[in-house]
Amino acid sequence: MRLSRRTLLAAATATASLTSASPTQAAHPHRRTGFENLAASGYSALDGQKVGIVTNPTGVTRDVRHIVDVMHADERVNLTAVFGPEHGFRGTAQAGGSEGRYDDPATGLPVHDTYLKSGRPLADVFTASGVDTVVFDIQDVGARFYTYIWTLYDCMEAAQLAGKRFVVLDRPNPVTGREALGPVLHREFATFVGRQPISQAHGMTVAELARLFNGEFLSAPVPLDTVLMTGWRRSEFYDAWDLPWVPPSPNMPTPDTALVYSGTCLFEGTNLSEGRGTTRPFELLGAEGIDGRWAAAANELGLPGVHFREAYFAPAFSKFQGKTVGGVQIHVHDRPAYDPVRTGIALLVTARKTWSGFGWRADNWIDRLTGSTLVRTMIDGGAGTDEVVAGWREELAAFRRTRKNYLIYR
Repeated sequence: MRLSRRTLLAAATATASLTSASPTQAAHPHRRTGFENLAASGYSALDGQKVGIVTNPTGVTRDVRHIVDVMHADERVNLTAVFGPEHGFRGTAQAGGSEGRYDDPATGLPVHDTYLKSGRPLADVFTASGVDTVVFDIQDVGARFYTYIWTLYDCMEAAQLAGKRFVVLDRPNPVTGREALGPVLHREFATFVGRQPISQAHGMTVAELARLFNGEFLSAPVPLDTVLMTGWRRSEFYDAWDLPWVPPSPNMPTPDTALVYSGTCLFEGTNLSEGRGTTRPFELLGAEGIDGRWAAAANELGLPGVHFREAYFAPAFSKFQGKTVGGVQIHVHDRPAYDPVRTGIALLVTARKTWSGFGWRADNWIDRLTGSTLVRTMIDGGAGTDEVVAGWREELAAFRRTRKNYLIYR
């Protein structure tokens, strides 16, 4: 008897269910992700539809089976296509890369590349795939410049243009959904690290963002369904859910990385290393010629929830590859008190004051990351941390008012 890939995957799924939790069984019975609720419903939201899914390695069950493998093996789902974002569906590409178009060896499903596609070209990909419904399930990290939320936006816009239905499977914001923080993007600075005017740390889940995008930013709304989580509270960090952490991208190895990322990613806009090429990206920052004065100056500020350690490291790739540099390591000791964006600004201010070699990237990439010229020009003008943070107070308050209309969880 000749076995198909689907038969083999179904057999593997059945075997896995004998030895571990099924995709609908949560470690905490009152806490379920969007996918867990979808599976528990018998995939009712996808009934009668040809389905394509936008996902990456984070789209897993609690026992770390990929949901594409699980859904493909289930006769209740007609999964016919996969759409890969930056880094690819199976996650083989580094930053700024993708896997291209190929057939997935595990399932035989066609995998289409969405990276750097938007508007009509992406709509044409959805049309050519033949799907009726596009599903989105990717773990976000809570920062405006993390590109998966703009993959979500672009795919929603393209689905609307192609006449497709759109379904978002929700997952926790790993750094809580307590508050929006930081400057708000000005539209003239829009890029793939920020398409629309939201704050630097948005404090929302992907389902909440999808509703915000649909209600505020798309020229016409897409037919949207959101499969929500059960039991998530806005004050919870990722470890409260006992979910496996799969790095959403190569330089996001742990939830600790996500905790600092919305502030220290700003160092991508400088001539300092943001820690890429180390085991602690975005927690280690530095450059040649920096010594202990930077850590001392940062600690003197008494920022809540965080200490700074004088650190020396040699990145294996990216800036200062193979060279020993000096700088700081961020140690968060009180997560609820910690403000990652204010901390990022404080580190920029103190780096500039204590190291004569400090400089911005020549293309002023910092303006794309922060969403305007405000941060760069104020720091260059000698402003302190509190002055810079005060500079975005009004625009952040306005975004918070808009954001409140789309929050789902308490």
